[in-house]
Amino acid sequence: MTKIFGTQNLETAEDVVQQTFIDAISVWKLKGIPDNPSAWLFRVAKNKTIDIIRRNKHSVQYDFSDNERVLLTSEYTLASTIDILWNEDALQDDMLRMMFACCNPIISVENQITLILKTLCGFSTSEIAKAFLTTEETISKRLFRTKELFRQHKIKVEFPSDSELKKRTNAVLNSIYLLFNEGYNSSNSEELIRKDLIAEAMLLCKLLTENKITQIPETFALMALMCFHSSRIDSRLTHDGDIILLNQQDRSTWNYKLIAEGNEYLNKAAFGTTISTYHLEAAIAFEHCVAAKFEDTNWKRILELYDWLCKLQPSEVTELNRIVVILRLKGSAAALAALQNLNSKNKLDNYYLYHSLLGVVYTSIKDKTTAKYHFEKAIRLTKSDKEKKLLQDKIGSLMIEN
Repeated sequence: MTKIFGTQNLETAEDVVQQTFIDAISVWKLKGIPDNPSAWLFRVAKNKTIDIIRRNKHSVQYDFSDNERVLLTSEYTLASTIDILWNEDALQDDMLRMMFACCNPIISVENQITLILKTLCGFSTSEIAKAFLTTEETISKRLFRTKELFRQHKIKVEFPSDSELKKRTNAVLNSIYLLFNEGYNSSNSEELIRKDLIAEAMLLCKLLTENKITQIPETFALMALMCFHSSRIDSRLTHDGDIILLNQQDRSTWNYKLIAEGNEYLNKAAFGTTISTYHLEAAIAFEHCVAAKFEDTNWKRILELYDWLCKLQPSEVTELNRIVVILRLKGSAAALAALQNLNSKNKLDNYYLYHSLLGVVYTSIKDKTTAKYHFEKAIRLTKSDKEKKLLQDKIGSLMIEN
């Protein structure tokens, strides 16, 4: 519908979808669910679209000047043109085009993800607000500003040019990656894992892996990474929702079918000359997934991959993860020295993961007072109730050992 009404009229497309579902609820309640519900929904939405065009074909609100939509203004060609534009077989391509539109470089990454959730994933404003720990008003403002950009710049729902394709595909992948991360380790204080966000991110990436123009190594590598991480979701929390660390997870609950799929995607990512952060993160996740038990983990290989990742795209989070591996391979003294070197300019003083790791290191060298101090500071800095509980348990373990 966005292809028909134009991106400057996203609200019109949303209204048609909403009204179609309202009609479905009332009609199906009386007459029962039809044999082919999706066909019923498409037909009703198509008819509503035709009605709107008939009422507004002379309105300045709708731009029918381009070659694809000019025939919508004629009663003789309206229905047949709608049929061409409304080709159900082209739905996947249309979703990809909309992804590229949502990830236009003039739109901030934060607003790109918000728009993807709203237009492609069907999330309500309240659901998006909950996902990103903000208010419905804030999300509404983000959506309004983004839609204004669509109007002002007349952003089209189309594939980018060949010269822009790689760059724009990477922008789409980045948004999907951030969406997945929000699901895998949610900023929501009450929910550590958001399976709905994870599922949407994987669905969008799968679409990219199935289209020839977006089948680049990075696409397959990101899909592999998400498969590996998703395979362990059910082992990460207790029935009460408390965090289970990797060394305590029941590996029999891991989804080995997803791990196998991830391995296939990682093999597909091994063409060309490009090594991306997705390749390296997927390779690290792979090493964790193939270890039969925690003690079998190939920490040496994982450290090599983290060394590579830190050179390719340095970040505090990556460095901290690398130091966790150093702790395993080289011991507490090496890990403590690496942490002190990383925070030589005190940039991590207000980062909870830094203090959490310091607490772990000081615990390993039996300095319980300093360990407790850092765990308590991490508790004050994190927003996650589940992470607070984990840190409190660590403090409790220190007290028991006394």
